[in-house]
Amino acid sequence: MSKLISHKRLRNSVAAIATVVTMTAAAAPAATPRLVVGIFVKELDMQQLEVLREHFGTGGFKRLMSDGVVITGADYGTSLDAVAATTMAVTGSSPRANGIAAAMKYDSEGRRTVFTLSDERYIGNYTNETFSPQAINVSTIADEVRIAGDGITAAYGIAADAQQAIVLAGHAANAALWINGASGNWASTTYYKDIPQALQLRNRTKPLSARLDTMSWQPLTTPAHYPGLPDHLTHYPFRHTFGRALANRYDVFKASALCNSEVTDMACDVMSTMGAHDGIDMLSVAYDLTPYPYSRTTDNRFELIDAYLRLDRDIARLLQAADKAGGGRDAAIAFVVGTPPQRRQRKDDDKFNIPYGEFSSRKAVSLLNMYLIAVYGNGDWVKGYYDHYFYLNTRLAKDRNIDISDMRGEAADFLKRMSGIKSAYTSEEILTGTAGEYGAELRRNTTVATAGDVLIEVLPGWETIDDYNTPGDAARVRMVERAAATTAPAFIIAPGITPCVITEAVDARALARTIAGILRIRAPNAAYTRAISLRR
Repeated sequence: MSKLISHKRLRNSVAAIATVVTMTAAAAPAATPRLVVGIFVKELDMQQLEVLREHFGTGGFKRLMSDGVVITGADYGTSLDAVAATTMAVTGSSPRANGIAAAMKYDSEGRRTVFTLSDERYIGNYTNETFSPQAINVSTIADEVRIAGDGITAAYGIAADAQQAIVLAGHAANAALWINGASGNWASTTYYKDIPQALQLRNRTKPLSARLDTMSWQPLTTPAHYPGLPDHLTHYPFRHTFGRALANRYDVFKASALCNSEVTDMACDVMSTMGAHDGIDMLSVAYDLTPYPYSRTTDNRFELIDAYLRLDRDIARLLQAADKAGGGRDAAIAFVVGTPPQRRQRKDDDKFNIPYGEFSSRKAVSLLNMYLIAVYGNGDWVKGYYDHYFYLNTRLAKDRNIDISDMRGEAADFLKRMSGIKSAYTSEEILTGTAGEYGAELRRNTTVATAGDVLIEVLPGWETIDDYNTPGDAARVRMVERAAATTAPAFIIAPGITPCVITEAVDARALARTIAGILRIRAPNAAYTRAISLRR
């Protein structure tokens, strides 16, 4: 009997061990990916993607929309420019925490505007621009990828714009690469220690300066294949060139759809050396779908649709290269993040009689200063204006024992009565979340160190002429205020993730923690928002 019991126990033990081994094998996570590709698209529009879906190829947007998680609306809280929105996405935190509220900031002491990431301690490679990521207060996804790989794995940020490239690269990357607007060279900063051979080779053998004269942007195909175009646009296909007669031809090129292809070329060259490490390599790329500002008319729908069709091909090419470098299509991890549209857009043609007004920053500063003189006595009370913020002379107020909060209130009350101003908020109202209908969102997206004393909202349809900072005709950019969405789509493709569509609004700050979870690494250190549930 004892032997029978022993045999039964043995069989039960073997069966239990077999069950545990089977369950463990079934629950074992997939192999760690070798490469992740992050794609960030300025002003990506979900509605436009749906309209053009049947006109896309199979490897770009259509692959993202069919094989991945589709987030129709990642919410940024307020309308942010591409640099600030991208920083939010890669850090999982708002500008209040990460320090980047916009691409530019106002230096009230020097009374001038400066790049937010400007850093004169680091010179440029192939450029005289001076940038670093030091102004980003927190870690990024790319930083955490490098930390997880103990600095042995690689990370690069590539964009046409310097600051966006640096945001994508973060603090710990090998390099950030961008196109210099003065020379057309691919450039970087000495903050990073690695200048990839692909950059040097391209500048030497395929410089943009040698190719730009012969390049032209015109429709990919016949106008009949562009959905939604009115007849008057189909009769006059666009053609844009970038000859030497254009003083700012590199900037004009960077605003065109052809620049996205140039960025893709560089990204594919850099990616050819990635994916060979034991850990995760990360390549982050930025594209631009902003309506082309240099078209002949204000109606630039033709160029915009063409830009989407071209970008579809570029993304397909990038994902194909990622499949090859990362171990195959089934192993690919890629995500695409759109940034919201800007609140200032080109003015409609006068023939349509849309109500219009002009708000002059120079006149507003002068009138506000005169009013404060009448209240507080002679003095240089207004130190400047930039991007809807007025900067007051807080030092002078302190010297004269004037309560700066009272002065801000006086300034806001005066500005509210000015033509073209919808509302005005003091910094106290912003920081307490009581500034209007979206006070909480404005509070989190305000960086205290760079914010001004009073923020104004300009009426829709009015043109803000920043002649305070840019004198003469250069200040007239013919951009009017317009209500803008604060959301943009996002896509995630990864092994083991079931394709689904998430239609409810998702906090854009949750993207970083979600992606970190897929990669099985730490989230950026300021990413406290809960990860997105990808099960539907």
